[in-house]
Amino acid sequence: MNTMHLEIDGMTCGHCVGSVKKALESLDGVSVDAVAIGSADVRYEPRQTSAESVLEAVADAGYPAHVSATRA
Repeated sequence: MNTMHLEIDGMTCGHCVGSVKKALESLDGVSVDAVAIGSADVRYEPRQTSAESVLEAVADAGYPAHVSATRA
């Protein structure tokens, strides 16, 4: 599994955290380690989902995100 730290814009409350966590957990091959206001740490299986899909899921939930660190 690869790990990824996301920096997420627009999150201001617990509802935002819940929305992002739900979006990430809906992806196959993704394990959510932590979600906080402004960030998330996830592990993902590249054979099941891509880093781009992870970012897209967060954006679809209404929060622009970018990867600030990854590890294979």
